[in-house]
Amino acid sequence: MYFMENLLLQNIAKHVTLTPDEEKTVLNAFASDRFKAKTIVIKPGDEAHFTYFVLKGILRSYTIDDNGNAHILSFATPGWWVADMYSYLTGKPAILYVDVMEDCEVLILQKCDSERLFKEVPKLERFFRILTENNLIANQQRVLDKMSLSAEERYEKFLAKYSDIVNCLPQKYIASFIGVTPEFFSKMKANLLRRK
Repeated sequence: MYFMENLLLQNIAKHVTLTPDEEKTVLNAFASDRFKAKTIVIKPGDEAHFTYFVLKGILRSYTIDDNGNAHILSFATPGWWVADMYSYLTGKPAILYVDVMEDCEVLILQKCDSERLFKEVPKLERFFRILTENNLIANQQRVLDKMSLSAEERYEKFLAKYSDIVNCLPQKYIASFIGVTPEFFSKMKANLLRRK
């Protein structure tokens, strides 16, 4: 339990400082859960008015196009947050999938509980605003990278961002994240290795 509390409070402390009483209020707002690998925790159409804070394991968020191809938006590892932000912020049904790639433990914050926390611990509103802004910047950069960087450059950025889990991920997921087919990704990696 201490590790779980500590990881969440460390994450919050990157942006705001809470008093011991505020920390207790925050911790009491979260539920915890564990999921086995391959569990789909959110799917399109779900009422996904909550966000997960990852304590252990790896989750991914993605969409599936009309041809059945998955397009990965993000991976979430310990200390990261993951949600279907569309559903979370609008109250409408989810449009993304979130699934478990490696057995995980998460903390869950319901939207209604976050709204209550904003009143009881106003610093939390600042914390989540900063997270939302950082997410917006990261998503914008990803769109720009897709338009202006080569697949190799996007792969290098992926390696820098996800260096701690790159060896845990199937190659097809990395290919999906950087926006190429698995076949293209295999050839690209072979070329990179030959050049080294």
